[in-house]
Amino acid sequence: MAKKLPKTGMRKGLTAYGDEGFSLFLRKAFIKAMGYTDDALDRPIIGITNTFSGFNACHRNVPELIEAVKRGVMLSGGLPVEFPTITLHESFAYPTSMYLRNLMAMDTEEMIRAQPVDAVVLIGGCDKTVPALLMGAASADVPSIMLVTGPMITGDHHGERLGACTDCRRMWGKFRANEIDEREINEIGAKLAPSAGTCMVMGTASTMALCTEALGMMLPGGACPPAVMAERIRHAEASGARAVSMSKEKLTPSKIMTPAAFENALQVLLAVGGSTNAIVHLTAMAGRLGIQLDLDAFDRMGRKTPVLVDLKPTGQGYMEDLYKAGGLSEILKQIKNLINLDVLTVTGRTLGENLAAAPASFPQQIVRSTKNPIFKGGSIAVLRGNLAPEGAIIKQAAMDPKLMKHEGRAVVFESLEDLANRIDDPKLDVTAKDILVCKNAGPRGAPGMPESGYLPIPKKLAQQGVKDMVRISDARMSGTAFGSIVLHVTPESALGGPLALVKNGDRILLDVAKRKLELKVSPAELAKRRKAWRKPAAKPEEKRGYRKLFMETVTQADKGCDFDFCMPKMTARAPRSRK
Repeated sequence: MAKKLPKTGMRKGLTAYGDEGFSLFLRKAFIKAMGYTDDALDRPIIGITNTFSGFNACHRNVPELIEAVKRGVMLSGGLPVEFPTITLHESFAYPTSMYLRNLMAMDTEEMIRAQPVDAVVLIGGCDKTVPALLMGAASADVPSIMLVTGPMITGDHHGERLGACTDCRRMWGKFRANEIDEREINEIGAKLAPSAGTCMVMGTASTMALCTEALGMMLPGGACPPAVMAERIRHAEASGARAVSMSKEKLTPSKIMTPAAFENALQVLLAVGGSTNAIVHLTAMAGRLGIQLDLDAFDRMGRKTPVLVDLKPTGQGYMEDLYKAGGLSEILKQIKNLINLDVLTVTGRTLGENLAAAPASFPQQIVRSTKNPIFKGGSIAVLRGNLAPEGAIIKQAAMDPKLMKHEGRAVVFESLEDLANRIDDPKLDVTAKDILVCKNAGPRGAPGMPESGYLPIPKKLAQQGVKDMVRISDARMSGTAFGSIVLHVTPESALGGPLALVKNGDRILLDVAKRKLELKVSPAELAKRRKAWRKPAAKPEEKRGYRKLFMETVTQADKGCDFDFCMPKMTARAPRSRK
């Protein structure tokens, strides 16, 4: 009897024709139309996700990276085959890229399953693409390695460094306050994104790149090199080469993305003053492997983890500065006693072994020591109270310290449309001491939980010099944003969460130190309001297609906003619940 060959390469995942021999014959007949030889087709097949799009400037360098990955694969004896997946850019996705993240994750998972790949190089960059690719790869559980497009280099305006998109918001705020005119804001707009690549501040893209490297799903040193540098191309080549070895070692995401590895990623999120979006994304990624993110344990972790990286919006630097300072390895060296060094990474070695092999440290100003941090407390705090029974978060490292404890009168907007219509009305009854509240901006309410939590300062207050005030919503916020902004209020208002019951004039207490978010309304009055509350009417577009699927199955922020049917039973927790 002929020896049965392992189902790898072209023999893997054969199309069902009822005859495996014929299925393989037909597959090879058609793939030979691409010009491949039998020798090439007998090698390990390494898939490469092509997330290039004319709408995605963050991925402008993807074609160049693909060529470098192919070179690495071929030098190591594999056959590289690129294939397209959905791609997302934060500014070119309606109603929001978060709404489409799960679609990209499903696309990635099914294409990895459907095609005969022994390993896959995942190329992403702009915010939601990295978690989407990793969610899909985790579910498919085929050997996978992440490659990011890299951050942009900085721009310049009248001798001042500029970076998307913290400076986008800062300069737009100046424009709204009449500090700069239309001619200058247009001039600045041409300088904020001067190259290919992702936002060069500690926004969501930079945060997810660093967290992914800490998670062990990226080669060491891959998070920080700017998109336009030769080091980014060399890293792509190395990723392709390593993918070939991973295919032979059967080194799958489930062996790397463990509870201990997610704990490391969360620790890095805190130490870098990273994007609040990362909590939702890491929760979704972990959920694909049956790992539940424990928000209370994360908050306790935060109390012990200072912010060490001097990057906007918490500090003053940019990603190219962190790259020159040594990248993630310098951060890991500072928090070495807080991380799990024995976890496995895509290198086949442990995180501790990778760190021991990292270049020696040298004097620099971007990564601080734990004795001289940018911010002493955790960068992100988890809030609870009668306004957020299942939790809310605030990026305390990027807010006005004077507002850490604040009680004010609620100024309520029923929706994003209501906000847009009234926020700049000169007759709006609002003062700097009030608290802006926006409802129906959560996962189902918007839908897609857009980055609208960064509610604008009412124009009349901005023109008076007001730079910050407390703002509360069930939406998200860009990692590039800053301010005293309470986000991810759960349950969301569209489901009848307490946020839905807030009325103009109610008193709200925010106490970050005590982790409290309280609506100062009696239980009896809230019960009365709840009885009168009505669920928002369904819109016509919610009755078909992806929108119907989204509205019926998306989970809340504390569960990662993934689809409930994509998540297996939770069997582990991260981080470990240390008192």
